[in-house]
Amino acid sequence: MTAALATLCSARPGQTGVQLLDDGPAALAVRLHIVRRARRSIDVQYYIWRDDVAGRLLLDELAAAAARGVKVRLLMDDFGCAAAEHLAAALPGLEVRMFNPARLRWPRWPNAIFDFSRLNRRMHNKSLTVDEIATVIGGRNIGDEYFDAGHAEMAADLDVLAIGAIAGEVAANFQLYWDFPAAVPLARLAAPAAAALAPAPLCGRRRAYLAAAENPATLALVDEAQDFTWASVTMLSDPPEKISGNCAEDRLMLPQLLAAMAWAKQRLLLVSAYFVPTPASQALLCGLVERGVQVDVLTNSLLSNNVVLVHAFYAPWRAALLAAGVRLWEMRGTSGDRVSFGLIPRRLRRRRAAASFFRASASELHAKSFITDGRWLFVGSMNFDPRSWRLNTELGFLIDSPVLAKRLETALDDGLPRFAWRLEAHGGALAWCEDDHLIQPEPGTTSLQRAALWLLGRLPLGHLF
Repeated sequence: MTAALATLCSARPGQTGVQLLDDGPAALAVRLHIVRRARRSIDVQYYIWRDDVAGRLLLDELAAAAARGVKVRLLMDDFGCAAAEHLAAALPGLEVRMFNPARLRWPRWPNAIFDFSRLNRRMHNKSLTVDEIATVIGGRNIGDEYFDAGHAEMAADLDVLAIGAIAGEVAANFQLYWDFPAAVPLARLAAPAAAALAPAPLCGRRRAYLAAAENPATLALVDEAQDFTWASVTMLSDPPEKISGNCAEDRLMLPQLLAAMAWAKQRLLLVSAYFVPTPASQALLCGLVERGVQVDVLTNSLLSNNVVLVHAFYAPWRAALLAAGVRLWEMRGTSGDRVSFGLIPRRLRRRRAAASFFRASASELHAKSFITDGRWLFVGSMNFDPRSWRLNTELGFLIDSPVLAKRLETALDDGLPRFAWRLEAHGGALAWCEDDHLIQPEPGTTSLQRAALWLLGRLPLGHLF
């Protein structure tokens, strides 16, 4: 990275420069840009890596960095990155490892029968760290649906670009995963590539990504101090040993996260793509309400949820949470322009509407975040569900910044009534509030779908989540 960036960080010892990245194209552009700036090392860790334009483009940039002498290490979860495995194997200069890999490489489906318990535990972390001075972490995987504003299934998501000492902590955490025995070199798993991988064709989507990365506005995001908010940032991370199922609870990320939520004295705003309460987490949320804390939860509706089983396990909790005073919001999931959190840096704002929480309804909510008392902000990979707590490894930042927390809180308050349904009890049943009218039964569902949901929610599948 540049000497100017190092000087910028050294002038603020103990602090981290932070920017929130809710705009998809900008989030990919920043990744491409810091990879191009790398001089010594790039550490990349992801749960899902698609074989699509965004996936190919970032791999091309990593290979280009390796060709100029940068040490590039790529740690991919074997479950979510199987489609890109052959791409990584064909690129020279990259050190690639697969986390918790399946023993039978092809066909893979028998692994689910004979090795399910082990393979059900996944590395859900998402990070890209350059020269131990700049890092991007958050909710996004690598794929067009996370970055392309024109993608049919664009997900509303949130990342953090951070510069300073915290990047070194993320790099050290990456090293723990890289050295863990479950991180297996790809060369032991994949057949040698027959030939070098040809660059992805210069299609319209690729041109758009490259244009965003080369835009002076994107360059300014990394270089200019006024675009960063300087704050105290704590990295929260599960140890890689979590996948063994024998890791002591006090070493896990969850207790720290729940403690941060329990600090709330006035308000907790929770955003979770997958929201599946347990008796303990229900007690936490309801206990906050009893103490006078306003608790708002935004999650996916059935229409916007991409995992029906998650919705089936969430749905039975709604009535009890509402009765306790928790305010529930569900994404409407209707068609329209793609979405953002309304936090696009000023240089990237092209129209007034971009400053709102959602420009229009999303196909899917994918963000994982919460705000307490307009001061503490969490952004990371962890959903508010048992799978994230018990099975997957996770990573996130807890940011002490009234500026950023209030910015996101205001965006949520402005946008939620327009782009999410608020749930309430009405006539002994649930109702979904849209503008000034109520919708019953559950929006976008048929009686058959509701019956199927009821049945799924009562199957003995809780261990999956």
